[in-house]
Amino acid sequence: MKTLAGVNPLDNLRIVLVNTTHPGNIGAAARAMKNMGLSELYLVAPLKFPADEATWRASNAADVLERAVVVETFDDAIADCGLVIGSSARERTIPWPLLDARRACEQAYREASKQKVALVFGREDRGLTNEELQKCQLHINIPSNAEYSSLNVAMAVQVIAYELRMAHLANDQPIDVMADWDFPFAQADDIERFYTHLEQTLSEMGFLKADAPKQTSARLRRMFQRTRLDAMEINMLRGILSSAQYWVKKARGENS
Repeated sequence: MKTLAGVNPLDNLRIVLVNTTHPGNIGAAARAMKNMGLSELYLVAPLKFPADEATWRASNAADVLERAVVVETFDDAIADCGLVIGSSARERTIPWPLLDARRACEQAYREASKQKVALVFGREDRGLTNEELQKCQLHINIPSNAEYSSLNVAMAVQVIAYELRMAHLANDQPIDVMADWDFPFAQADDIERFYTHLEQTLSEMGFLKADAPKQTSARLRRMFQRTRLDAMEINMLRGILSSAQYWVKKARGENS
Protein backbone atom coordinates (compact mmCIF):
# COMPACT_ATOMS: atom_id res chain seq x y z
CA MET A 1 0.00 0.00 0.00
CA LYS A 2 1.49 3.32 -1.10
CA THR A 3 1.65 6.01 1.55
CA LEU A 4 3.09 9.50 1.76
CA ALA A 5 6.62 9.60 3.20
CA GLY A 6 6.17 6.17 4.73
CA VAL A 7 3.12 7.15 6.79
CA ASN A 8 0.60 4.39 7.41
CA PRO A 9 -2.80 6.10 6.99
CA LEU A 10 -4.32 3.84 9.65
CA ASP A 11 -2.08 5.56 12.21
CA ASN A 12 -3.54 8.95 11.29
CA LEU A 13 -7.17 7.87 11.68
CA ARG A 14 -8.63 8.93 15.01
CA ILE A 15 -11.81 7.54 16.54
CA VAL A 16 -13.50 10.08 18.82
CA LEU A 17 -16.25 9.12 21.28
CA VAL A 18 -18.19 12.03 22.77
CA ASN A 19 -19.66 11.92 26.29
CA THR A 20 -19.88 8.13 26.37
CA THR A 21 -22.16 7.01 29.22
CA HIS A 22 -21.43 3.28 29.37
CA PRO A 23 -17.76 2.28 29.81
CA GLY A 24 -18.51 -1.06 28.15
CA ASN A 25 -19.07 0.80 24.89
CA ILE A 26 -15.60 2.31 25.18
CA GLY A 27 -14.06 -1.13 25.65
CA ALA A 28 -16.05 -2.62 22.77
CA ALA A 29 -15.03 0.27 20.50
CA ALA A 30 -11.38 -0.27 21.41
CA ARG A 31 -11.68 -3.96 20.53
CA ALA A 32 -13.30 -3.11 17.20
CA MET A 33 -10.49 -0.67 16.47
CA LYS A 34 -7.71 -3.14 17.19
CA ASN A 35 -9.44 -5.82 15.10
CA MET A 36 -9.12 -3.49 12.11
CA GLY A 37 -5.67 -2.02 12.78
CA LEU A 38 -6.71 1.32 14.30
CA SER A 39 -5.00 2.59 17.42
CA GLU A 40 -5.84 6.24 18.14
CA LEU A 41 -8.82 6.68 20.47
CA TYR A 42 -9.95 10.01 21.92
CA LEU A 43 -12.62 10.26 24.61
CA VAL A 44 -14.47 13.52 25.19
CA ALA A 45 -15.53 13.82 28.83
CA PRO A 46 -16.63 10.18 29.32
CA LEU A 47 -18.95 9.63 32.27
CA LYS A 48 -16.76 6.85 33.69
CA PHE A 49 -13.22 6.06 32.55
CA PRO A 50 -11.00 4.23 33.35
CA ALA A 51 -13.39 1.45 34.33
CA ASP A 52 -13.16 -2.31 34.82
CA GLU A 53 -16.06 -2.87 32.42
CA ALA A 54 -14.21 -1.03 29.65
CA THR A 55 -11.11 -3.19 30.20
CA TRP A 56 -13.16 -6.39 30.27
CA ARG A 57 -15.04 -5.51 27.06
CA ALA A 58 -11.81 -4.52 25.31
CA SER A 59 -10.50 -8.10 25.75
CA ASN A 60 -7.02 -8.15 24.16
CA ALA A 61 -7.24 -4.49 23.10
CA ALA A 62 -6.36 -3.12 26.54
CA ASP A 63 -3.38 -1.35 24.97
CA VAL A 64 -5.75 0.82 22.91
CA LEU A 65 -7.49 1.85 26.15
CA GLU A 66 -4.18 2.55 27.87
CA ARG A 67 -3.19 4.94 25.07
CA ALA A 68 -6.62 6.58 24.89
CA VAL A 69 -6.53 10.36 25.22
CA VAL A 70 -9.20 11.87 27.48
CA VAL A 71 -10.09 15.50 26.74
CA GLU A 72 -12.69 17.88 28.12
CA THR A 73 -14.23 19.27 24.93
CA PHE A 74 -15.12 18.34 21.38
CA ASP A 75 -12.79 21.08 20.11
CA ASP A 76 -9.86 19.58 22.04
CA ALA A 77 -10.40 16.23 20.33
CA ILE A 78 -10.32 17.55 16.76
CA ALA A 79 -8.00 20.58 17.05
CA ASP A 80 -5.08 19.11 15.07
CA CYS A 81 -7.19 17.31 12.45
CA GLY A 82 -7.40 18.42 8.82
CA LEU A 83 -10.60 16.47 8.16
CA VAL A 84 -13.40 15.83 10.64
CA ILE A 85 -16.24 13.44 9.80
CA GLY A 86 -19.21 13.31 12.16
CA SER A 87 -21.66 10.42 12.42
CA SER A 88 -25.27 11.45 11.90
CA ALA A 89 -28.32 9.23 12.02
CA ARG A 90 -30.97 11.79 11.14
CA GLU A 91 -31.78 14.55 8.65
CA ARG A 92 -30.87 18.10 9.65
CA THR A 93 -32.71 21.40 9.12
CA ILE A 94 -29.84 22.54 6.93
CA PRO A 95 -28.53 19.78 4.62
CA TRP A 96 -24.80 19.00 4.96
CA PRO A 97 -22.45 16.97 2.73
CA LEU A 98 -23.45 13.40 3.64
CA LEU A 99 -21.70 10.20 2.59
CA ASP A 100 -22.45 6.59 3.31
CA ALA A 101 -19.92 4.67 5.39
CA ARG A 102 -17.98 3.23 2.46
CA ARG A 103 -17.47 6.45 0.53
CA ALA A 104 -16.68 8.43 3.67
CA CYS A 105 -14.09 5.90 4.80
CA GLU A 106 -12.46 5.82 1.36
CA GLN A 107 -12.01 9.59 1.53
CA ALA A 108 -10.87 9.47 5.16
CA TYR A 109 -8.25 6.86 4.30
CA ARG A 110 -6.94 8.80 1.31
CA GLU A 111 -6.49 11.97 3.33
CA ALA A 112 -4.96 10.16 6.31
CA SER A 113 -1.75 9.73 4.31
CA LYS A 114 -1.23 13.49 4.67
CA GLN A 115 -2.92 14.59 7.88
CA LYS A 116 -4.86 13.57 10.96
CA VAL A 117 -8.47 12.57 10.28
CA ALA A 118 -11.11 12.31 13.01
CA LEU A 119 -14.21 10.14 12.81
CA VAL A 120 -16.54 11.29 15.56
CA PHE A 121 -19.32 9.34 17.30
CA GLY A 122 -21.86 10.99 19.59
CA ARG A 123 -23.72 10.15 22.74
CA GLU A 124 -25.57 6.85 23.10
CA ASP A 125 -28.97 8.52 23.53
CA ARG A 126 -28.84 11.48 21.16
CA GLY A 127 -25.68 11.44 19.04
CA LEU A 128 -23.84 14.64 18.19
CA THR A 129 -25.36 18.08 18.67
CA ASN A 130 -26.02 20.37 15.72
CA GLU A 131 -23.19 22.62 16.90
CA GLU A 132 -20.76 19.69 16.92
CA LEU A 133 -21.88 18.49 13.51
CA GLN A 134 -21.34 21.98 12.10
CA LYS A 135 -17.66 21.63 13.02
CA CYS A 136 -17.37 18.60 10.72
CA GLN A 137 -16.56 18.91 7.03
CA LEU A 138 -18.52 15.76 6.22
CA HIS A 139 -21.29 13.75 7.81
CA ILE A 140 -21.28 9.98 7.67
CA ASN A 141 -24.36 7.77 7.72
CA ILE A 142 -24.62 4.00 8.04
CA PRO A 143 -27.62 2.92 5.94
CA SER A 144 -29.75 0.65 8.09
CA ASN A 145 -33.21 -0.83 8.29
CA ALA A 146 -35.68 2.07 8.45
CA GLU A 147 -37.88 0.02 10.78
CA TYR A 148 -35.05 -0.32 13.30
CA SER A 149 -32.25 2.10 12.48
CA SER A 150 -30.69 2.61 15.92
CA LEU A 151 -27.08 1.39 16.20
CA ASN A 152 -25.15 0.94 19.42
CA VAL A 153 -22.14 3.28 19.34
CA ALA A 154 -19.64 0.40 19.53
CA MET A 155 -21.44 -1.32 16.64
CA ALA A 156 -21.17 1.88 14.62
CA VAL A 157 -17.44 2.06 15.35
CA GLN A 158 -17.08 -1.57 14.21
CA VAL A 159 -18.77 -0.82 10.88
CA ILE A 160 -16.62 2.25 10.25
CA ALA A 161 -13.43 0.48 11.35
CA TYR A 162 -14.22 -2.34 8.92
CA GLU A 163 -14.73 0.08 6.03
CA LEU A 164 -11.44 1.80 6.88
CA ARG A 165 -9.74 -1.59 6.85
CA MET A 166 -11.23 -2.41 3.47
CA ALA A 167 -9.99 0.92 2.11
CA HIS A 168 -6.54 0.01 3.43
CA LEU A 169 -6.60 -3.39 1.74
CA ALA A 170 -7.96 -2.16 -1.59
CA ASN A 171 -5.57 -2.63 -4.50
CA ASP A 172 -6.50 0.51 -6.40
CA GLN A 173 -7.26 3.62 -4.39
CA PRO A 174 -9.38 6.34 -6.05
CA ILE A 175 -7.31 9.18 -7.50
CA ASP A 176 -6.81 12.08 -5.11
CA VAL A 177 -6.97 15.21 -7.27
CA MET A 178 -5.52 17.30 -4.43
CA ALA A 179 -2.55 15.05 -3.68
CA ASP A 180 -0.04 17.69 -4.83
CA TRP A 181 -1.77 20.68 -3.23
CA ASP A 182 0.70 23.45 -2.37
CA PHE A 183 -0.45 24.06 1.22
CA PRO A 184 -1.81 21.70 3.89
CA PHE A 185 -5.49 21.84 4.71
CA ALA A 186 -6.31 24.12 7.63
CA GLN A 187 -6.62 22.35 10.96
CA ALA A 188 -9.82 22.41 12.98
CA ASP A 189 -8.61 24.90 15.58
CA ASP A 190 -7.51 27.36 12.87
CA ILE A 191 -10.88 26.98 11.17
CA GLU A 192 -12.71 27.71 14.42
CA ARG A 193 -10.65 30.86 14.93
CA PHE A 194 -11.61 31.94 11.42
CA TYR A 195 -15.32 31.41 12.12
CA THR A 196 -15.06 33.40 15.35
CA HIS A 197 -13.31 36.20 13.45
CA LEU A 198 -15.92 36.03 10.66
CA GLU A 199 -18.89 36.31 13.02
CA GLN A 200 -17.23 39.14 14.95
CA THR A 201 -16.55 41.07 11.74
CA LEU A 202 -20.04 40.53 10.32
CA SER A 203 -21.55 41.67 13.62
CA GLU A 204 -19.42 44.83 13.57
CA MET A 205 -20.59 45.47 10.00
CA GLY A 206 -24.21 45.07 11.05
CA PHE A 207 -24.77 42.03 8.86
CA LEU A 208 -25.27 39.64 11.78
CA LYS A 209 -27.70 40.82 14.42
CA ALA A 210 -28.21 39.36 17.88
CA ASP A 211 -31.95 38.86 17.36
CA ALA A 212 -31.60 37.29 13.88
CA PRO A 213 -32.00 33.55 13.26
CA LYS A 214 -28.78 31.60 13.92
CA GLN A 215 -29.12 29.69 10.64
CA THR A 216 -27.14 32.39 8.84
CA SER A 217 -23.97 31.45 10.72
CA ALA A 218 -24.65 27.76 10.14
CA ARG A 219 -25.09 28.31 6.41
CA LEU A 220 -21.87 30.31 6.23
CA ARG A 221 -20.09 27.43 7.97
CA ARG A 222 -21.53 24.95 5.51
CA MET A 223 -20.40 27.06 2.55
CA PHE A 224 -16.80 27.30 3.76
CA GLN A 225 -16.66 23.67 4.92
CA ARG A 226 -17.46 22.56 1.37
CA THR A 227 -14.36 24.32 0.06
CA ARG A 228 -11.80 22.52 2.32
CA LEU A 229 -9.79 25.66 3.07
CA ASP A 230 -6.01 25.34 3.22
CA ALA A 231 -3.71 27.15 5.66
CA MET A 232 -2.82 29.96 3.22
CA GLU A 233 -6.48 30.54 2.34
CA ILE A 234 -7.36 30.83 6.02
CA ASN A 235 -4.64 33.45 6.48
CA MET A 236 -5.86 35.37 3.42
CA LEU A 237 -9.46 35.36 4.60
CA ARG A 238 -8.52 36.50 8.08
CA GLY A 239 -6.45 39.29 6.53
CA ILE A 240 -9.53 40.40 4.57
CA LEU A 241 -11.61 40.34 7.76
CA SER A 242 -9.02 42.40 9.65
CA SER A 243 -9.01 44.95 6.85
CA ALA A 244 -12.81 45.10 6.90
CA GLN A 245 -12.76 45.67 10.67
CA TYR A 246 -10.27 48.50 10.21
CA TRP A 247 -12.48 50.31 7.72
CA VAL A 248 -15.62 49.79 9.82
CA LYS A 249 -13.87 51.38 12.79
CA LYS A 250 -12.52 54.18 10.61
CA ALA A 251 -16.02 54.93 9.29
CA ARG A 252 -17.22 55.17 12.88
CA GLY A 253 -14.34 57.45 13.81
CA GLU A 254 -12.92 54.83 16.19
CA ASN A 255 -9.43 54.63 14.64
CA SER A 256 -6.86 56.93 16.14
